[in-house]
Amino acid sequence: MAGLVRPRHGRVLGGVCAALARRFGTSTNTMRVFFVVSCLLPGPQFLLYLALWLLLPSEKTATAAW
Repeated sequence: MAGLVRPRHGRVLGGVCAALARRFGTSTNTMRVFFVVSCLLPGPQFLLYLALWLLLPSEKTATAAW
């Protein structure tokens, strides 16, 4: 199982939907649609998105070894 990290590529706003899509094995567009639809329902979805944006680490890039 992959860890939950925000990817460097494929993110639109903060990479939260891309990270969740990668973690659960679905497409990023599907996860984005789920998020937008869930925002129409009552609840703290937007606050949860912001919290995940702040708390999830960003994916590290490969660096060249000298």
